[in-house]
Amino acid sequence: MSSSSAESKMALAKTVLSTIGSVAATAMLVRTIVHDYIPPELHEYLFFGLKNMFIKFSNQITMVIDEFDGLVNNEIYEAAAIYLGNKLSPNIRRLKISKPAKENNFNITMERNEEVTDVYNGQTFKWIWLCRQTQAKHFYNHRDMNSTLKSEIRSFELTFHKKNKDLVINSYLPYIMKEAKLQKHENKTIKIHTVDYENMYNLHDMWKPVNLDHPATFGTIAMEEDQKDTILKDLERFVKRKDYYRKVGKAWKRGYLLFGPPGTGKSSLIAAMANYLNFDIYDLELTVLMRNSDLKKLLVATANKSILVVEDIDCTIDLQDNLANRAAFVHSNGYQQENKVTLSGLLNFIDGLWSSCGDERIIIFTTNHIEKLDPALLRPGRMDVHIHMAYCTPCGFKLLAANYLGIKDHKLFKEIEELIDTANVTPAEVAEQLLKEDEAEDSLKGLINFIHKKIKEKEEAEANPKKVEIPQVEVGMTMGQGGADENIPTCLLGT
Repeated sequence: MSSSSAESKMALAKTVLSTIGSVAATAMLVRTIVHDYIPPELHEYLFFGLKNMFIKFSNQITMVIDEFDGLVNNEIYEAAAIYLGNKLSPNIRRLKISKPAKENNFNITMERNEEVTDVYNGQTFKWIWLCRQTQAKHFYNHRDMNSTLKSEIRSFELTFHKKNKDLVINSYLPYIMKEAKLQKHENKTIKIHTVDYENMYNLHDMWKPVNLDHPATFGTIAMEEDQKDTILKDLERFVKRKDYYRKVGKAWKRGYLLFGPPGTGKSSLIAAMANYLNFDIYDLELTVLMRNSDLKKLLVATANKSILVVEDIDCTIDLQDNLANRAAFVHSNGYQQENKVTLSGLLNFIDGLWSSCGDERIIIFTTNHIEKLDPALLRPGRMDVHIHMAYCTPCGFKLLAANYLGIKDHKLFKEIEELIDTANVTPAEVAEQLLKEDEAEDSLKGLINFIHKKIKEKEEAEANPKKVEIPQVEVGMTMGQGGADENIPTCLLGT
């Protein structure tokens, strides 16, 4: 009985081996025929047809996500590369890691032909990153610096069950786009962008970025605590109101006007806002722009989640002269051409139709002389929040002493606080005095001497007063540094 069983197994093994040999021989014959008798140009079509035949019997579907859609970047490809960088399993064999020169974080991505499995809503999705070598083509893509050297086509392949097609299109891919956007924002290095005037006609090179390493935070700014809280709450409310702005039909932007004497911390406040929100800064110099249309192009070229800054707005453009044709000159052939930015152009820039070309943007103007600004620039919808950057206060001095000297109390504090209440001394001046000596007491004594000199200068100035009329601008609720009886406006919150 056992011998017959062994013989049957042996016969079965011979049959299997014979079948395998026949299949192998047939495959070799087919391969030889294909290579010897079928032109190479038809090979790809033949294998493509065979592949499609097997796909018809599969319940899987594959989506191909190329790096470029023509000459335009494919946002889904970029989002997938960021998203999958955090989904790499311990079983993966090869990784790619890089660190750009101007970034602080490492970039980790999957290597070519590696597979990553992701689970979403209980369904499994397989990702493969493919790089297909091609003949080098000498073409120029202004979005890709290495386009003239490219000899490969990069893409992701996403494979999943056919029943999940709607889930992928309507839910999974939008989820990946959203997550990638958040990851990119959290990991990015804050940059400050300046206008590259030699590339004003190249939309993608108009702004030149450098890293912003400014250490200012809301904890280090010499400002009254209630004023800080007001600004922080306004910023937090703004970034959370995307749907609300769309619901009421307003562009998702916010305007801030920082006004006050030089040295009161306007630039530091801008840096603190950028660090708090993790927003890039775009520093715009108006005096070198040749026409209003340049403003529109610069606005379109700025990224979302950014702060656009125009410092010393009263000096960079003659806003009192609001004639739209003030900068036009007549050529010999009779036509007019603008050669400067006008007030109407600036107003359209911050509050016109072009201001809606982007989301989650903050526009900040600074000035040392608010009385010089045209009232049309100050209304809500343009400059929604007015922040008065005042001279140093006792509260601001204590914060500076804690930051610069590492002390929270000293026997000289009371005298200094009484002097600061009567002197017009800026936070920058106080900080400079605190930096001059290594010993805390020597620094404080030097500050006392400095304030006495400032008081003397103030008394001499009051002996020859100059009357300056400041227009009353009603923007909203007035928040004073000194309470309800304070006469100087510090923060006017618009609607």
